Amino acid sequence: MTFYTLWKFSRPHTIIGSVVSIVVLFLLQGGHIAIHYTQLAVTLISALGCNVCITGLNQMVDVELDKINKPELPIAAGKLSMGTAKKIVWISGLIALGAAAILHWVLLLLIAIILLLGIAYSLPPVQLKKHHLPAALAITLVRGVLVNLGMAIHFAAMLHGDFHIQPVIYPLTIFISAFSLAIAWYKDLPDRAGDAHFGYKTFPLLYSPKTALYTGATFVVAAYAWCIFWSYQQAQSLLTYSLIALNIAFLLHLTTVRLQEQASIRRFYQLFWVFFFATYLSFLWVLC
Repeated sequence: MTFYTLWKFSRPHTIIGSVVSIVVLFLLQGGHIAIHYTQLAVTLISALGCNVCITGLNQMVDVELDKINKPELPIAAGKLSMGTAKKIVWISGLIALGAAAILHWVLLLLIAIILLLGIAYSLPPVQLKKHHLPAALAITLVRGVLVNLGMAIHFAAMLHGDFHIQPVIYPLTIFISAFSLAIAWYKDLPDRAGDAHFGYKTFPLLYSPKTALYTGATFVVAAYAWCIFWSYQQAQSLLTYSLIALNIAFLLHLTTVRLQEQASIRRFYQLFWVFFFATYLSFLWVLC
């Protein structure tokens, strides 16, 4: 097994998303990298272990599905054995829980809840991902609510000994929750062939790809509008301008997708994650 295979197995866009979100939340909650680097590093180890465990488990369950939808993934491509994948998932889960237990009980509780939701998302008999509404709610709950509010509480408790969440975390949570809802629908746009074959009731299949695309966009634009309004009210001009620019860029990006072309859909979804990273980073302007 090569490092590249392991990197692909970890689903890089989710790893980058986790790192960006956690570092931004750490800084917004008053953390200082030069002072609290150990706490930040252990938190990242725990979160990334959790990330690999959940995404790896999903790939183990979806081997036949991925041979249609994502044949480039390591297990589906035959570059990673099921036995090795199982070991990686178990070790990652144990690292996630172990690192969290060493650091703080709030983080341990948060990681445990996220792992349980990840298991319920992928494994029968629950297998939330087979139905678009439970799947979308699970993704939104984890990426939108638990990561933002949960990590904010963890950093407050660990760094300051209280549970005070900085006001800026709330509009950020609202935005990322809306964004996560769109992710839940957009990720199924390029996977319609395999999902239809295996009877998954995803949003684009139950309604239409166009409906999924523009419903997700409505939530994202509404979230941008709310955050722009909030930042304007708080006299955070740099954040306001950044969010306006990102909203315009997203609307332009939306016009580039061609739903009849698989390559165009995949490119749209991959670049959609860039807005996820950029919006998190834009909230750092409140510290200036």
